[in-house]
Amino acid sequence: MKTTVYLNGRFVGFSENGEKLVKELREKRRDGELHHHVSVSYYKKSNELFVNSDEGRPVRPLVVVKSGKPVVTPEMREKVVKGELHWNDLVKSGAIEYLDAEEEENAYVAQEEKNIVERTTHIEVDPLGMLGYASAQVPFPEHNMAPRVLMAAQHTKQSLGLYTSSYALRTDTRSHILFYPQKPLVQTRAYTALQHGRRPSGQNYIVAILSYKGFNMNDAVVVNQSAIERSMGRSAFLRTYTTEERRYPGGQRDRIEVPQEYVQGYMGEESYGLLDEDGIINPETPVGGDSVLVGKTSPPRFLKEISALDVETEKRRESSVTVRSNESGVVDAVISSNTVSGNRLIKVRVRNTCVPEIGDKFASRFGQKGVIALVQRQEDMPFTQDGVVPDLILNPHAIPGRMTAGHLLEMLAGKAACYDGEAKDGTAFTGVKQRELEAALLAKGFLPTGQEVLYDGSTGRKMAAKVFIGVNYYQRLHHLVSLKMHARSRGPVQMLTHQPTEGRAREGGLRLGEMERDCFIGFGASQLLRERMIDSSDKTTELICNVCGATGVFDKVKKRKYCPLCESSDVEEVEMSYAFKLLIDEMKSIGINPKMKLRERS
Repeated sequence: MKTTVYLNGRFVGFSENGEKLVKELREKRRDGELHHHVSVSYYKKSNELFVNSDEGRPVRPLVVVKSGKPVVTPEMREKVVKGELHWNDLVKSGAIEYLDAEEEENAYVAQEEKNIVERTTHIEVDPLGMLGYASAQVPFPEHNMAPRVLMAAQHTKQSLGLYTSSYALRTDTRSHILFYPQKPLVQTRAYTALQHGRRPSGQNYIVAILSYKGFNMNDAVVVNQSAIERSMGRSAFLRTYTTEERRYPGGQRDRIEVPQEYVQGYMGEESYGLLDEDGIINPETPVGGDSVLVGKTSPPRFLKEISALDVETEKRRESSVTVRSNESGVVDAVISSNTVSGNRLIKVRVRNTCVPEIGDKFASRFGQKGVIALVQRQEDMPFTQDGVVPDLILNPHAIPGRMTAGHLLEMLAGKAACYDGEAKDGTAFTGVKQRELEAALLAKGFLPTGQEVLYDGSTGRKMAAKVFIGVNYYQRLHHLVSLKMHARSRGPVQMLTHQPTEGRAREGGLRLGEMERDCFIGFGASQLLRERMIDSSDKTTELICNVCGATGVFDKVKKRKYCPLCESSDVEEVEMSYAFKLLIDEMKSIGINPKMKLRERS
C-alpha cells in the first residue's frame, strides 16, 4: 500500500515505501542537503508521511544516536570547550539535529548516556532542554509534582520586579516596580545564561515551616512587620492616564483647559482645585479617587441646525480625565506631546506605593502561593538561638499534600549559600545534591537536616519541637488586595434593565446568581431573597388593569390612572422586578400580548 505524502499540510503525492523515504530525507538533512529546520515524521498506523518546512514551529536540539552511541564524542565536546569547534559545526555535520513536536513522536530520546537502549534514536544535549523557558527557572523541578512546576511557571509571569530599567521614561498603562529586588541564592543555569539576575523579580526571605497560632491555616502566611518596615516586598504601582485634543467634523475640537461654570456636567470649583492655569495637574501632587488630572471640554455630541433667528452661544460638555474612583497616589510625571495627526496629547502617570498588607499574594518558585493572614511585629515572632527571626512563616501542611520537596531543598541550599557566600546551582537533574548541602551545613555547626531550636517571641520559652528554617526566594505577585477590594451600598444602574452595573471599575454590585438564589429558596429565606432580588436590585411599581390584565398608564395632565387597552380605571399598583416588566414589553414587540391576573395577597 502506498504512503500518502504531505508537505506543510498539503497533499503532494504517494510514495512506494514511506519508511525508506523518511530515512533518506533524514540522512539528507544530516548531510546538509536539506535545511536543518525541515522536519520529517512518519505515522505507520495511518501510513502517512508529513514534511514540514513552514515557519513558526518550535524546534529543539537533540544529539543523534547511531549504533547505540551518541554521535557527539567526548573529543568533540573538548573541542567545543576549547573553542575549536562551534555549535553550528555540530549541526552541519549532522551530530545535532533540530526536532519539532511532530517529529519527536518518531524519536526515542534518552536523558543520559547510561539510559541508551537499542530503540534510542536521540539523547538530550542537556536534560534541562526538555523544560520550557519558564520551567527552566524553577530550581530542583524533578523533586516536585508536574502541576506545581507548571503553576510556578505561571507565578513567575505574575511576579513584581524590575521589568525594565527605563520605567521612568515609559508610559505603560499599568506597571509594578519592586523596591530592592534581589538575585536568588539558588539559581539555575538557564537563569544565569539568560542574565535574569539583571532584572530580578523577588527577594530572599528567611522562612520557617511552622504552624503559627492558627493564623497560617491552609495557604495563608504570617509575615514579619519589622521586615516590611525595612522595605521587604514593597513596590510601586504606576498607572498612566491619556487624553488628546481631538478634531471633529464641522471645525469643532476638544480644548484642554479649566472648565467654566456654563459647561454641561460641570463638577464644581473644588474638583478643579488641583489643576494649573493650563488645565493640567503638576507633578508630585497627591491625588485621590475621582480627582481631575486634566481638565477638558468637548463640543456637544449632536450638532443641531442653527436658524437665523437663533442666538446660539457655543455649548460645551465636560470630558475631563479623572483618577479611577478606587485608586489614589501621587502624580509621578506629566508628558505633553503631539499625535501623528497633529493633535495635542497629554499623558499623566500616577504613582502609588504598595506596602504588603493582609490579603496580598506571595509565592515561592514551587507553586506554593499564599496570602498574608497576619502581619506580626518582630519581637513577637519566634527566633533562633542566634537571634535570627523569620521573615515569613509557612504552614507545614502545605508541603506533603502538594509534594513540593524542591521547596525544602531550596531552603536547605539557601541556608548553605548564606554561610558559604556563593550561589547554589539548582538546575534540573544536574544541580547540587542534598548530601552536599547537608555536609556544608554540618561544617558550619548546623544540623544537616536544616532544623533549629526556636524560642517563642511572646513568652521567651523554648519550643518543644525543632523547626525547619532556611532561606527561600519568594515573589510578590501583582494580585494586590488594594486593587481588588470592592464593596457597594448604592450606585449607578444600567439604563436598559435598571439593575446595578457590573464590575469594580464601574462601582458595580456584587452578583447574587441563580445558584445562590436556589440556596435561599432551599432554606426558605423568602424575605432575604426578596431583598436581594427586588429591593437591592431593580424594584419598580407598575400599573396593572384588573379587567383585562394589561399594563396601565398614568396621565400626568389629567392626573388619572387608566388602562389604554380597555380604558378601565380599575388599575392596581403592583411591585415587581423591572426585568419582568422589560420581558413583558419585549413579548409585546413580537406580537405576543401577555395578561396578568391579580388576586388579593393571602
